[in-house]
Amino acid sequence: MYKIKNHQPPQNCSKCDRLYKFRNLIKNDNPNWHNNPVNSFGSINSKILIVGLAPGKKGANRTGRPFTGDGAGETLFNALLKYKLASGYYEINGNDNLKLNNCRITNIVKCVPPKNRPTKEEFENCKEFLRNELLMMPNLKKILALGRDAFNSILDCYNLSISKNKFKHQISLLLPDNKILFGSYHCSRYNTNTKRLTLKMFNSIINELVI
Repeated sequence: MYKIKNHQPPQNCSKCDRLYKFRNLIKNDNPNWHNNPVNSFGSINSKILIVGLAPGKKGANRTGRPFTGDGAGETLFNALLKYKLASGYYEINGNDNLKLNNCRITNIVKCVPPKNRPTKEEFENCKEFLRNELLMMPNLKKILALGRDAFNSILDCYNLSISKNKFKHQISLLLPDNKILFGSYHCSRYNTNTKRLTLKMFNSIINELVI
């Protein structure tokens, strides 16, 4: 039986058969891409954890760094730079000197899923990595969940009712261990292009992390 020993999967993880096959299919066409589980970015000693859904095919799956390589990353890192939660500069190919300041970024599901949609089983398979990461961050105070799936996954890690704590943009919830969970619409290119999430809305929620 597969045993999870820490908060990151092995780099050639094959626990999810569909994701393993999809990664290798991409690797055949793009052998120079990362094409493996994507580890978290930022110090384990950070006070803030930002949680996304999964690596994008041409984003983190290509570059090997969460939210790096696609439109969502531009929105996220520009906001983090604006509020001093990051320093340096961001490049879409990851060839930059970007550094996170007291902030860490992770995904619920560590491997790229077809059509950006993990299955229930894949969420479940990766849940222990997220749960262990939460436990291994000694200074963690605030968690920002980007999107409903990320929000519900954090609730699940705390065994909290999803039906009684329904996701909405800019929700905040005091967790049993006194950490604060914030929810935001995901900063995907689709959400920003359709104005479901404006830069003003997103900057407002990032500002909540630093005050």
